[in-house]
Amino acid sequence: MEPTHIDLKREQQATLARPQYRYSAAARFFFWSMDVFAGRKTTLSKIKLLEMLASIPYRQWEILLYARLTRRYRDTPWVQQAERIVEWGREAQDNEYWHLLVIQEKMKADGLADAWYLTPPIPWLMVWTYVALARLLAFFSLRRAFLFNAEFEDHAEHSYAQFVEEHPEWEAQPVDHPLVPAVNSGEPAEHTDAATWADVFRRISLDERDHRNRSFVYAGKPEHVVSYPGMPE
Repeated sequence: MEPTHIDLKREQQATLARPQYRYSAAARFFFWSMDVFAGRKTTLSKIKLLEMLASIPYRQWEILLYARLTRRYRDTPWVQQAERIVEWGREAQDNEYWHLLVIQEKMKADGLADAWYLTPPIPWLMVWTYVALARLLAFFSLRRAFLFNAEFEDHAEHSYAQFVEEHPEWEAQPVDHPLVPAVNSGEPAEHTDAATWADVFRRISLDERDHRNRSFVYAGKPEHVVSYPGMPE
Protein backbone atom coordinates (compact mmCIF):
# COMPACT_ATOMS: atom_id res chain seq x y z
CA MET A 1 0.00 0.00 0.00
CA GLU A 2 1.33 3.42 -0.96
CA PRO A 3 1.82 5.83 1.97
CA THR A 4 -0.89 8.48 2.20
CA HIS A 5 0.23 11.89 1.03
CA ILE A 6 0.04 14.43 3.84
CA ASP A 7 -0.47 18.07 2.94
CA LEU A 8 1.61 19.65 5.69
CA LYS A 9 0.71 23.23 4.78
CA ARG A 10 -2.99 22.44 4.89
CA GLU A 11 -2.63 20.78 8.29
CA GLN A 12 -0.67 23.75 9.60
CA GLN A 13 -3.46 26.10 8.53
CA ALA A 14 -6.01 23.76 10.12
CA THR A 15 -4.06 23.97 13.40
CA LEU A 16 -3.92 27.76 13.26
CA ALA A 17 -7.67 27.94 12.55
CA ARG A 18 -8.57 25.59 15.42
CA PRO A 19 -8.86 27.17 18.89
CA GLN A 20 -6.53 25.83 21.51
CA TYR A 21 -7.94 23.38 24.01
CA ARG A 22 -9.37 25.02 27.11
CA TYR A 23 -6.40 24.42 29.40
CA SER A 24 -6.60 23.59 33.07
CA ALA A 25 -5.27 25.99 35.69
CA ALA A 26 -2.21 23.76 36.14
CA ALA A 27 -1.42 23.80 32.43
CA ARG A 28 -1.96 27.55 32.16
CA PHE A 29 0.42 28.07 35.09
CA PHE A 30 3.01 25.83 33.45
CA PHE A 31 2.84 27.72 30.13
CA TRP A 32 2.92 31.06 31.94
CA SER A 33 5.99 30.04 33.94
CA MET A 34 7.77 28.98 30.74
CA ASP A 35 6.99 32.38 29.20
CA VAL A 36 8.34 34.14 32.27
CA PHE A 37 11.47 32.02 32.27
CA ALA A 38 12.24 31.80 28.53
CA GLY A 39 10.27 34.77 27.18
CA ARG A 40 6.90 34.91 25.44
CA LYS A 41 8.45 34.86 21.97
CA THR A 42 8.91 31.41 20.45
CA THR A 43 12.56 30.80 19.59
CA LEU A 44 14.60 27.74 18.65
CA SER A 45 16.18 27.78 22.11
CA LYS A 46 12.78 27.85 23.78
CA ILE A 47 11.36 24.94 21.79
CA LYS A 48 14.62 23.07 22.35
CA LEU A 49 14.00 23.38 26.07
CA LEU A 50 10.40 22.21 25.64
CA GLU A 51 11.55 19.18 23.66
CA MET A 52 13.97 18.32 26.45
CA LEU A 53 10.90 18.09 28.69
CA ALA A 54 8.48 16.55 26.21
CA SER A 55 9.63 12.94 26.45
CA ILE A 56 9.66 12.84 30.26
CA PRO A 57 6.00 11.88 30.89
CA TYR A 58 6.22 8.90 28.53
CA ARG A 59 9.20 7.51 30.45
CA GLN A 60 7.48 8.02 33.79
CA TRP A 61 4.35 6.22 32.61
CA GLU A 62 6.47 3.28 31.50
CA ILE A 63 8.23 3.05 34.87
CA LEU A 64 4.93 3.29 36.75
CA LEU A 65 3.11 0.79 34.56
CA TYR A 66 5.88 -1.80 34.76
CA ALA A 67 5.82 -1.53 38.54
CA ARG A 68 2.08 -2.18 38.49
CA LEU A 69 2.33 -4.93 35.87
CA THR A 70 4.23 -7.09 38.33
CA ARG A 71 1.23 -6.87 40.69
CA ARG A 72 -1.63 -7.02 38.18
CA TYR A 73 -0.29 -9.58 35.72
CA ARG A 74 -3.41 -11.76 36.22
CA ASP A 75 -5.70 -8.95 34.95
CA THR A 76 -5.38 -9.60 31.21
CA PRO A 77 -7.44 -6.63 29.91
CA TRP A 78 -5.52 -4.22 32.15
CA VAL A 79 -2.20 -5.75 31.13
CA GLN A 80 -3.03 -5.43 27.43
CA GLN A 81 -3.99 -1.78 27.85
CA ALA A 82 -0.82 -1.07 29.84
CA GLU A 83 1.30 -2.73 27.15
CA ARG A 84 -0.35 -0.58 24.47
CA ILE A 85 0.42 2.56 26.47
CA VAL A 86 4.05 1.51 26.99
CA GLU A 87 4.51 0.70 23.30
CA TRP A 88 3.03 4.02 22.21
CA GLY A 89 5.03 5.88 24.87
CA ARG A 90 8.29 4.45 23.55
CA GLU A 91 7.44 5.57 20.03
CA ALA A 92 6.51 9.03 21.31
CA GLN A 93 9.76 9.29 23.29
CA ASP A 94 11.78 8.47 20.21
CA ASN A 95 9.81 10.98 18.17
CA GLU A 96 10.31 13.78 20.71
CA TYR A 97 14.02 13.00 20.85
CA TRP A 98 14.28 13.33 17.06
CA HIS A 99 12.59 16.70 17.33
CA LEU A 100 15.32 17.76 19.74
CA LEU A 101 18.05 16.61 17.35
CA VAL A 102 16.46 18.39 14.40
CA ILE A 103 16.16 21.65 16.34
CA GLN A 104 19.83 21.34 17.25
CA GLU A 105 20.70 20.87 13.57
CA LYS A 106 18.67 23.94 12.63
CA MET A 107 20.44 26.03 15.24
CA LYS A 108 23.81 24.79 13.97
CA ALA A 109 22.81 25.61 10.38
CA ASP A 110 21.81 29.12 11.44
CA GLY A 111 24.88 29.62 13.61
CA LEU A 112 22.76 30.19 16.72
CA ALA A 113 24.07 29.70 20.23
CA ASP A 114 21.95 28.34 23.06
CA ALA A 115 20.07 30.85 25.19
CA TRP A 116 21.30 31.41 28.74
CA TYR A 117 18.70 29.06 30.20
CA LEU A 118 20.18 26.13 28.25
CA THR A 119 23.49 26.47 30.06
CA PRO A 120 24.07 23.65 32.58
CA PRO A 121 22.99 23.11 35.27
CA ILE A 122 19.84 25.17 34.58
CA PRO A 123 18.20 22.77 32.08
CA TRP A 124 18.98 19.75 34.25
CA LEU A 125 17.30 21.38 37.23
CA MET A 126 14.24 22.00 35.08
CA VAL A 127 14.30 18.45 33.75
CA TRP A 128 14.41 16.90 37.22
CA THR A 129 11.66 19.23 38.42
CA TYR A 130 9.49 18.07 35.53
CA VAL A 131 10.40 14.44 36.23
CA ALA A 132 9.14 14.88 39.79
CA LEU A 133 5.95 16.53 38.57
CA ALA A 134 5.26 13.88 35.92
CA ARG A 135 5.97 11.05 38.37
CA LEU A 136 3.73 12.51 41.05
CA LEU A 137 0.88 13.20 38.65
CA ALA A 138 1.00 9.71 37.15
CA PHE A 139 1.17 8.07 40.59
CA PHE A 140 -2.01 9.75 41.84
CA SER A 141 -3.97 9.78 38.58
CA LEU A 142 -2.74 8.31 35.33
CA ARG A 143 -5.83 9.65 33.56
CA ARG A 144 -5.01 13.17 34.75
CA ALA A 145 -1.39 12.67 33.64
CA PHE A 146 -2.62 11.81 30.13
CA LEU A 147 -4.84 14.89 30.13
CA PHE A 148 -2.02 17.19 31.22
CA ASN A 149 0.16 15.74 28.47
CA ALA A 150 -2.64 16.31 25.94
CA GLU A 151 -2.67 19.96 27.00
CA PHE A 152 1.13 20.16 26.69
CA GLU A 153 1.02 18.62 23.20
CA ASP A 154 -1.91 20.78 22.07
CA HIS A 155 0.07 23.85 23.09
CA ALA A 156 3.15 22.51 21.29
CA GLU A 157 1.18 21.81 18.10
CA HIS A 158 -0.13 25.37 17.99
CA SER A 159 3.25 26.85 18.93
CA TYR A 160 5.05 25.09 16.07
CA ALA A 161 2.35 26.02 13.56
CA GLN A 162 2.58 29.67 14.60
CA PHE A 163 6.39 29.51 14.61
CA VAL A 164 6.38 28.49 10.94
CA GLU A 165 3.97 31.34 10.19
CA GLU A 166 6.42 33.78 11.79
CA HIS A 167 9.32 32.56 9.60
CA PRO A 168 8.31 32.74 5.94
CA GLU A 169 12.00 32.62 4.98
CA TRP A 170 12.01 28.92 5.92
CA GLU A 171 9.86 28.23 2.86
CA ALA A 172 12.94 28.87 0.69
CA GLN A 173 15.44 27.03 2.89
CA PRO A 174 15.95 23.47 1.62
CA VAL A 175 16.80 20.74 4.08
CA ASP A 176 18.87 17.70 3.18
CA HIS A 177 19.72 15.81 6.33
CA PRO A 178 19.40 12.12 7.31
CA LEU A 179 17.49 13.13 10.44
CA VAL A 180 14.51 14.45 8.51
CA PRO A 181 12.89 11.11 7.59
CA ALA A 182 13.09 10.12 11.27
CA VAL A 183 11.14 13.22 12.25
CA ASN A 184 8.42 11.96 9.95
CA SER A 185 7.81 8.99 12.25
CA GLY A 186 9.54 6.49 10.00
CA GLU A 187 8.04 7.50 6.67
CA PRO A 188 10.28 8.61 3.77
CA ALA A 189 10.55 12.38 3.68
CA GLU A 190 9.09 12.65 0.18
CA HIS A 191 5.72 11.39 1.37
CA THR A 192 5.18 14.54 3.42
CA ASP A 193 6.94 17.01 1.15
CA ALA A 194 9.42 17.89 3.91
CA ALA A 195 11.85 19.46 1.47
CA THR A 196 12.17 22.76 3.33
CA TRP A 197 12.70 23.76 6.93
CA ALA A 198 9.15 25.14 6.97
CA ASP A 199 7.79 21.68 6.21
CA VAL A 200 10.09 20.02 8.72
CA PHE A 201 8.58 22.16 11.48
CA ARG A 202 5.10 21.61 10.09
CA ARG A 203 5.78 17.89 10.40
CA ILE A 204 6.85 18.35 14.01
CA SER A 205 3.64 20.26 14.68
CA LEU A 206 1.67 17.37 13.24
CA ASP A 207 3.65 14.88 15.35
CA GLU A 208 2.58 16.85 18.41
CA ARG A 209 -1.03 16.56 17.24
CA ASP A 210 -0.58 12.79 17.09
CA HIS A 211 0.71 12.78 20.67
CA ARG A 212 -2.14 15.08 21.70
CA ASN A 213 -4.73 12.83 20.12
CA ARG A 214 -3.51 9.63 21.75
CA SER A 215 -3.18 11.36 25.12
CA PHE A 216 -6.81 12.47 24.90
CA VAL A 217 -7.88 8.92 24.02
CA TYR A 218 -6.12 7.46 27.07
CA ALA A 219 -7.50 10.30 29.21
CA GLY A 220 -11.00 9.18 28.24
CA LYS A 221 -11.71 12.18 26.00
CA PRO A 222 -11.71 10.76 22.44
CA GLU A 223 -14.11 13.50 21.34
CA HIS A 224 -11.13 15.88 21.27
CA VAL A 225 -9.20 13.86 18.68
CA VAL A 226 -8.45 15.93 15.55
CA SER A 227 -8.02 13.59 12.60
CA TYR A 228 -6.39 14.11 9.21
CA PRO A 229 -5.68 11.99 6.09
CA GLY A 230 -2.85 9.57 6.82
CA MET A 231 -3.14 9.87 10.59
CA PRO A 232 -1.57 6.91 12.49
CA GLU A 233 -4.09 4.48 13.93
